[in-house]
Amino acid sequence: MFRRTAAFVVLVWFFGFVWFAVTLPGPMVGASKSDAIIVLTGSRGRIEHALDGLEKGAAPRLFVSGVDPEVRPVEFAAEFKVPARTMQCCVDLGFEAYDTRSNGVETARWVERHKVRTIRLVTADWHMRRAELELLRELPEGVEVRRDAVRSRPSFSALFLEYHKLLWRLASNLWEQWSP
Repeated sequence: MFRRTAAFVVLVWFFGFVWFAVTLPGPMVGASKSDAIIVLTGSRGRIEHALDGLEKGAAPRLFVSGVDPEVRPVEFAAEFKVPARTMQCCVDLGFEAYDTRSNGVETARWVERHKVRTIRLVTADWHMRRAELELLRELPEGVEVRRDAVRSRPSFSALFLEYHKLLWRLASNLWEQWSP
């Protein structure tokens, strides 16, 4: 009985990992508009993708969560070639987040402050599921999250680690729901 149960658990884990690795979310298709674009700092291409969406009118505002506290807005603008007018009207930088969980907290505060109802979440394809999970935990009820993943070529080890982080977060959420 123990062997069958262990084999079943291993099979579920294995096929879950295969599903996770093979079905990575992709970029948003279509001209769906949102109230804001939220981008989580990290791997290459995320900020550029979000700025491209802002430029194309996918949303009127952009919030960048997890910016290094030492980066000044003028440096950010120079690095990503953002016009001063766009920085003033449409781009907000968040300096409080240091991991995916705190990205959710920082973003939720910004969303509440700006009364945003729909967001386009930009992060790497391998990171999207956990980032969305953390965000949905913190956001006010009724806020719609639309995935806009940046395609990447994650290594096996990056996928393996991210899959286990996602499993841990899902288990933690279940534990919190069931514990008194």
